[in-house]
Amino acid sequence: MNPDDLRQVWLHLQYNLVSVIICSAFVVFGSTVYIMTRPRPVYLVEYSCYRPPDSLKAPLSKFMKHSRLTGDFDESSLEFQRKILERSGLGDETYFPEALHHLPPSPSMQAAREEAQQVMFGALDNLFQTTKVKPKDIGVLVVNCSLFNPTPSLTAMIVNKYKLRGNIRSFNLGGMGCSAGVIAIDLAKDMLQVHRNTYAVVVSMENITQNWYFGNKKAMLIPNCLFRVGGAAILLSNKAGEKRRAKYKLVHVVRTHKGADEKAYRCVYQEEDGSGKTGVSLSKDIMAIAGGALKTNITTLGPIVLPISEQLLFFATLVIKKFFKKNVKPYIPDFKLAFDHFCIHAGGRAVIDELEKNLQLQPVHVEASRMTLHRFGNTSSSSIWYELAYIEGKGRIRRGHRIWQIAFGSGFKCNSAVWQALRNVKPSKNSPWHDCIDRYPMNIESFNT
Repeated sequence: MNPDDLRQVWLHLQYNLVSVIICSAFVVFGSTVYIMTRPRPVYLVEYSCYRPPDSLKAPLSKFMKHSRLTGDFDESSLEFQRKILERSGLGDETYFPEALHHLPPSPSMQAAREEAQQVMFGALDNLFQTTKVKPKDIGVLVVNCSLFNPTPSLTAMIVNKYKLRGNIRSFNLGGMGCSAGVIAIDLAKDMLQVHRNTYAVVVSMENITQNWYFGNKKAMLIPNCLFRVGGAAILLSNKAGEKRRAKYKLVHVVRTHKGADEKAYRCVYQEEDGSGKTGVSLSKDIMAIAGGALKTNITTLGPIVLPISEQLLFFATLVIKKFFKKNVKPYIPDFKLAFDHFCIHAGGRAVIDELEKNLQLQPVHVEASRMTLHRFGNTSSSSIWYELAYIEGKGRIRRGHRIWQIAFGSGFKCNSAVWQALRNVKPSKNSPWHDCIDRYPMNIESFNT
């Protein structure tokens, strides 16, 4: 452009000043709306898994001896529990709450409160010590515990203990089962989209003290054999400055609820048996229902995480089956192409076996789940964090790796969370695996016999 051209442009702008102002206003308005409404990244700064003291360890032999000495179980129930334990995949170093180590057991309200405080405060003390974040800086608090919901609430216990600020947004999730940890992460994520420049703490746990079953109904005895003490505290933030030290960024959360189906709704059900004793009953259809929930969940998750080649193969199989009436097996996408690590809820050996088979995974992909089940048992919603700590302890997570956490819970629900590593992740300080990671993996084949 020469000087005459520039002069003509200036004259044109002078005679069209209104148009320029309107266009500029639209640009400014559009940019402002985009900045204000775009999803804010949610970073996982750090997390901490509670490890109970060695005095609370419950070897399988002690479990059986204790069950017999209580006098609450008949011979048939004792034999049933022994067989479940042999096939469970649990080792001899899992933990029971203090009240259940007593003879007779003392499952009082006070004992349940003490268990909750021990787990929550143990995880949070470690989290605050590791991150150097002040409790007063926490803006959002979410606690999930399915079976113990006292008054005041578990969130109130934490607010009182750490003297959190008066305008904190606190939420207490109850009755949502082993997948509630992902639901709590999703809720915290939504709160961080609304409240800027703050931290959110999620505490995931279960309480066993008042939920031990002392009857002889076999469907209710299974949780006794699988569930153990455990919990995790997770620190999330939407602060841009936290990206430098954060471990992961939350990429996706996909939630599936099958509660409209009566069988799915009742497959994990708290009720009284014929003798009036309360427990959680597990349906014999639970694995089939879990498989259906998983299928629905990955149907939603697949298109947003799988490479296009896998999506095309999946779609082609559906077209052939629908329009050409061919008896073709549904194509199972290769999720190993989408994720580098898998944290499958350690609900029991059967759950891990089923997902390994259905998702066509290799033993290394379910190693963290099997080893967590062996070392800590089923710690409910916190198990996926013990699994992530295991993978970190093995030094396997590199920058850019994607981690898939998937959990199942009563209702019936299947929930997934996808994280992306922001750096090469080293084991956390005071990791629950810090003094035993070198002993694992144990012989994985022995869990499949």
